Amino acid sequence: MLAELLEAPIGASFEEFGMAAVGTPTLDQLRVFLCVVETGSFAAAGRRLNRATSVISYAIANLELQLGLPLFDRESTRKPQLTEAGHAVLAEARTVTHSLDGLRAKVSGMLSGLEAEVSLVVSVLMPGERLVDALRAFQVQFPTVALRLNVEALGAIQQYVSTGRAVIGIGVELWDRASDPLEHIAVGDVEMLQVAAPSHPLATADASTPGAARDHIQLVIADRSPLSEGQEFGVVATRTWRLSDLSSKHTLLLAGIGWGSMPAHMVQADLDAGRLVELHMPEAKHRRLPFTAIYRTDRPPGPAGRWLIRRFAEQVSDPPVEAQEGARALAET
Repeated sequence: MLAELLEAPIGASFEEFGMAAVGTPTLDQLRVFLCVVETGSFAAAGRRLNRATSVISYAIANLELQLGLPLFDRESTRKPQLTEAGHAVLAEARTVTHSLDGLRAKVSGMLSGLEAEVSLVVSVLMPGERLVDALRAFQVQFPTVALRLNVEALGAIQQYVSTGRAVIGIGVELWDRASDPLEHIAVGDVEMLQVAAPSHPLATADASTPGAARDHIQLVIADRSPLSEGQEFGVVATRTWRLSDLSSKHTLLLAGIGWGSMPAHMVQADLDAGRLVELHMPEAKHRRLPFTAIYRTDRPPGPAGRWLIRRFAEQVSDPPVEAQEGARALAET
């Protein structure tokens, strides 16, 4: 058969070789087909679509003609039952109509000013519960808007936003506001604790003695951006190990290799179970670091991005005045 096809003259039809030509079903035919399946009969589909039963039957007949396959068994039962081919076509029809509905919704949103995608970069210190809460609500509120998420540390948050790799950044503010063209909105904070394994010398000795922490390796998250190059944040030890991610730092702390600062939400279970202990030292005090949502003033977020920032701001039970004012400003834009 393949050889015959290859040797056939240009323009030869499938029918000349005993093969049925498959037509192109219309979207309306597929919708009618799905409606018949959902309602259970041609008459019920006609009532839902406000069409005569004969029109429904005609649409199904044309669809079967286009595909060259019977989709319903109309003879053995009173109600039309899907044939084996009908079941196979059903899955594809649902995929096609769902994709087209999604395309229409996305285009409609874009025509009304809604972004096609929101790019977000958040700090590694952001509690997972807050991130999940915001993104789950975002998915429900904006089902047609895609999301691009990156997790970074320190100055990389500002770099992502400043260079346009992300429209919105949420991180710990470590830079000078006067030196960047960014809008800042307070969205809560994160509690930081100095911790070490119970076997660590600082845990077994008197860590509160001034200068004791300097003699032991401090585990520090390295800034992968050049924005804070040469700057030190919370470093007091003369010996440091630089790590690229918080997970590795956590693992080394549990192993008793060094001491360091960690978000309270990440180590609370370890503290409760005795796998880590909190250190109280004069050089590195217990502190809370403020989270700030940032975006470029010349490239502000659209409706979905503004909504996402407001969600993060509203998560704070008692937001400061500037956070309330920032959220109000976003709501008015």
